[in-house]
Amino acid sequence: MPILPPDLSQKLANAVDGMPAFPKSVEKILELTRDVNCTPKDIVQVIDKDPVITVKILRVVNSAYYSLPRQITSVNHAVVYLGFNTIKNLALSIAAIGIMPKRNAAGFDVDQYLLHSLSTAGIARKLATQTGDADPMDCFIAGLLHDFGKVVFAQFLPQEFRQALVLSASDGSSLHEALRKIVGVDHAVVGAMLVEKWRFAPELINTIAHQYDTDQLDTGLFACVFTANQISKQLGFGFGGNPRIHQLPEQVKRRMGGTLDDIIASSDQWNDAFEDAKLFAKL
Repeated sequence: MPILPPDLSQKLANAVDGMPAFPKSVEKILELTRDVNCTPKDIVQVIDKDPVITVKILRVVNSAYYSLPRQITSVNHAVVYLGFNTIKNLALSIAAIGIMPKRNAAGFDVDQYLLHSLSTAGIARKLATQTGDADPMDCFIAGLLHDFGKVVFAQFLPQEFRQALVLSASDGSSLHEALRKIVGVDHAVVGAMLVEKWRFAPELINTIAHQYDTDQLDTGLFACVFTANQISKQLGFGFGGNPRIHQLPEQVKRRMGGTLDDIIASSDQWNDAFEDAKLFAKL
């Protein structure tokens, strides 16, 4: 994390603290998943006590997204069919979508942002499955949350964020560069502060914090999320406010087995991720 002037640091800390907390059930899920003795049954009991998340999980599980052979009627069945990690991450995704404000004074299109984030999540998951270089569901969550700092800016520094969006759109610069000029810090830093507050794993925090300092990280998680983000932008899956598409750094190309264009050309499944994103966005 960069060293920030005290007044800016305080302003960002206040903004992050102002974001809604995850529902108690999801806080409990995160707590349990850090406990090595936790069993799937423990997680099921927590989710079962939250009717809103239960209904949404069952809606997704029974959708075409998973194409299961039979109707799933309980969270317990869902864990049996899809595994403990998938259900945990579904609950986290539903919680993240649920706390997003619907309106903001920055004129930031939250619906398009959500489609971009969900598409990035789905593509990152697919890339992890193909490369075998990272946990697919960790990649899904990192893809979903990689730009959440923008939501913090849109809510709590709306004037500055609007200026950065206008600057980025007018000169084609990357939004993170525009934010550094106008605010003094970009959304990656704020997003990392937020996921740290939510007590996610250090690797996920680092992936979000260093998404533009591309020489800082050489992990499968970083490579999958960085690549997925560029694919999502190149193919126009939603819009997160950043028009700039970045080519893959050398270490990412090595892990991914080619350039951005090579990877896009290597599969006809990217549109599936966008269709899935539209489904999730309705939750």
